[in-house]
Amino acid sequence: MFAPLMAAAVHDPDPGFCLWFVEPAVYAFGRRRVMAVLVEYLRTGTAAERAGAERAWYYAHVPLRPDRSPAYGRGAIRDPALDDTGDTEAAWREARRQLPLHNLG
Repeated sequence: MFAPLMAAAVHDPDPGFCLWFVEPAVYAFGRRRVMAVLVEYLRTGTAAERAGAERAWYYAHVPLRPDRSPAYGRGAIRDPALDDTGDTEAAWREARRQLPLHNLG
């Protein structure tokens, strides 16, 4: 289900609606995986997909709350690497730097 969720997030033209796809992907698959695929859309996607990745990137930073998923509740066991985004954020910045200026929002 990951690929369809992310494709829907990137291809939805309404910036507010892509949250409906990004948030469950973050909770189910981890922030790191979501951000990594958005980096790939930014690097290799069409102009429309790059714009969609920009919109989805904002929502990939959704706060992780225990009332949304027991995986983030008190005493929950969740691999912290799923949400570690240091290298993906650096990759995002680098991919944005490499885009022509007219493609940046």
